[in-house]
Amino acid sequence: MTPQGRESYNFMKNISGSFCLILAIAGVLPAQAPPGPVDRGAAYYNYAMGHLYAELATTYGNRGEYLNKAIDHFREVLKLDPRARLVCDELSDLYVQSGRLREAVLDSEAALRQNPDNLNERRILGRIYSRLIGDTQQGRLNEEMLRKAIDQYQKISEKEPGDVEIWLTLGRLHKVAQNSVEAEKAFSKALDTEPDNEDALTGLALVYADLGDSKKASLLLNRVAQKNPNLRTLTALAGIYEQLRDYKSAASTLAKALELSRDNPEIKRALAQNMMLSDKLDEAAKLYEELVADEEKDIQSHLRLSQIYRQQRKFEKARQAGERAKALAPDNIEILYNEVSILETEGKTPEAIGALKEILSLTEKRSYSAAEKNSRALLLERLGLLYRSAERFDDAIQTFRDVAALDANHAARASAQIVDTHRQAKEFQKALEEAEAAFQKYPEDRTIRVVRASLLAETGQAARAADDIRKLLDGKSDRETWLSLAQIHEKGKDYAAMAKALSEAEQLSTGDEEKEVVHFMRGAMFEKLKKYDDSENAFRKVLAINPESASALNYLGYMLADRNVRLTEAHDMIQKALAIDPHNGAYLDSLGWLYFRQGRLDLAEQSLLRSLQRVSRDPTIHDHLGDVYLRRGKLKEAIAQWESSLKEWLASSPSERDPNEVAKITRKLEGAKVRLAKESGTKP
Repeated sequence: MTPQGRESYNFMKNISGSFCLILAIAGVLPAQAPPGPVDRGAAYYNYAMGHLYAELATTYGNRGEYLNKAIDHFREVLKLDPRARLVCDELSDLYVQSGRLREAVLDSEAALRQNPDNLNERRILGRIYSRLIGDTQQGRLNEEMLRKAIDQYQKISEKEPGDVEIWLTLGRLHKVAQNSVEAEKAFSKALDTEPDNEDALTGLALVYADLGDSKKASLLLNRVAQKNPNLRTLTALAGIYEQLRDYKSAASTLAKALELSRDNPEIKRALAQNMMLSDKLDEAAKLYEELVADEEKDIQSHLRLSQIYRQQRKFEKARQAGERAKALAPDNIEILYNEVSILETEGKTPEAIGALKEILSLTEKRSYSAAEKNSRALLLERLGLLYRSAERFDDAIQTFRDVAALDANHAARASAQIVDTHRQAKEFQKALEEAEAAFQKYPEDRTIRVVRASLLAETGQAARAADDIRKLLDGKSDRETWLSLAQIHEKGKDYAAMAKALSEAEQLSTGDEEKEVVHFMRGAMFEKLKKYDDSENAFRKVLAINPESASALNYLGYMLADRNVRLTEAHDMIQKALAIDPHNGAYLDSLGWLYFRQGRLDLAEQSLLRSLQRVSRDPTIHDHLGDVYLRRGKLKEAIAQWESSLKEWLASSPSERDPNEVAKITRKLEGAKVRLAKESGTKP
């Protein structure tokens, strides 16, 4: 016996117990014979021999002679019984395995020229073309193979419209081709035959997700998950919830997935991330701690722990976790930037600026890839924002110009930041010039249009600004446009028009987060109209949705303090806002003004001085501090603060300037000067 014969003989001995099982596979060969005589015994024999040689080929390193014999036997099965469809899949896999793709394609194409209705040859071609599409996740896509695969399966579906597997395959291929319309049709056809087909429901849900209809997608996936909760369906459903920014539901879904696979670190990591995004920081931290305990080199989990500790204001633990991540990936930009975020949260803005400049210096190169440009542009933009928060306006503007010079994709946004920086510096003419130049350069950029219109309204051209913003009403982004219009009308003090715009925006708001914005703007509108009860009701709606809304807590607390009512309640609200954002200049001003109302002048002075360190050009803060100094008998200091307040009021934009406030401060300033003159014996 030859060596090859001995190998075959030994292998046959090993698989003899499964030979009968091969013959009994009901799904491969039909239970009923097709029209015409069929030699079923010969078909079974060739199928069994094809399997035998296929397994021999696998055992002995894809030996060509075994692959060739396996292919020949499977080809014979299709001649004997054209309805043995699953053989097509195995045969096409063997062609790929043996590298005989060109031969396979030529043979199938020749067979189709003789008989265009030979669906088995189309199945073989379709499967081979599908295998040659490439790695879609890596962006290596052979569009010609994709088109050819779709063409073959499309022709099969026309002949056999009830074949669910063909429609599923077509749906997947169309999805790869990013043809959502045809993918939706294909998955829907599969559901016409099998309404509860899990693959079709899941595929259709993912198509809806691609189309941006996340609600339809979540409904379909919920249907699958309720009937057959499995890892694939639950993780897909969680992904849809993430697209909807419903992180609470995503976390709940992933918790169910984790019950099915308790040792799956990827699911645990995704669950922790969604816990973090839904503000369940303690639960998220616990999961991340378990992950790093299981895998000390889990860089992302160390980083996320640091970010959670930072949000919880546990700065020492945040630094420790950040250092562990940095030790594992010392050049990772996100990890390096985490140090900047910790410093910023601590209120150490100069140190944060220094740390970010160091990152930019370390990563500086002569040239950058597209991804590197994008990353560097984002870091530069963040540096510009830090400069602006520190009132280093010239540095901020130059940094934003550096962003535009680095990456054209960020140029329009950088221009908008420059406009806003000039505005915050109260350089309104420069802001207008920059806005007009940006509008001429980027006339279709929505952000530029909105920033320019806002500036026009702020400088007394609200009607012109509103007309321009109305042109953006397009039926697609109308909610955001109505909100922009509401802000324009607020600057123009047209509160009736503002109320109408807010009502339109509210009708288009679909979730609590979107409604929260509308309620807040309405509360501010009512406060300006001195409708304090209506204002409070609106802010209460914000807090019912989001009890941790620092801006709503501060606004309502300040409104009570300014009216000198319910001061204990106002104190609790403002303190809660400051617990969330301890270095916010506006919140510190609110607290100082509250202490003034309570007669706690030392605390009032301390808080207002801290506020001015953050926001040095706010006329209201200077006015408040002047009142504190007057009450404490510090006339010179009071006069200096009111002079600063008056100066800042006069430098403010027309929309911000309040003639009544200017007149009030002028009277206080003149009265203080007269009093100081009397006390010092000099002329005022």
